[in-house]
Amino acid sequence: MPMCFVAAEPATSEHEIDMPQRTPVTVVFDSDCVLCSYWVRFILKHEASNTVHFASSRKSVGKGLAAEFGFTPEHLDLTYVLIRDGKAFTKSDATLALLAELNAPWAWMRMFRFVPRWIRDGAYDVVARNRLKWFGQKKDCLLPTPEQRNRFLD
Repeated sequence: MPMCFVAAEPATSEHEIDMPQRTPVTVVFDSDCVLCSYWVRFILKHEASNTVHFASSRKSVGKGLAAEFGFTPEHLDLTYVLIRDGKAFTKSDATLALLAELNAPWAWMRMFRFVPRWIRDGAYDVVARNRLKWFGQKKDCLLPTPEQRNRFLD
């Protein structure tokens, strides 16, 4: 008995499926840190959609955003802050949340969420304490391209 295949009708505006929109994410980062600035450039290059925005922890917008969640400038010397859906994430949780915004294969690194937080944050803290010594401080600012400029809140 032959099998028949019926061609589906092409999608029209009445039948199109709405894809869920990604929630905007804001990252408050140390713009003087070479490693942190590299991470921002990496995100811009590999993100799945243009929903990540950035604010320097050294400027009023970034300080203000962080302060809304109880973070002082001293906190911002040891972590960056990711804000999504009215919640703030820091240390390895912020990194895992950012990985979810990236294309594969980088997004696959979210599997590290199964590593206990105390281990992830311990490794994060070692890097955070030594980042300026190991990677240095920037002498010049991170200059976004004209297309990226609206993604920076300062």
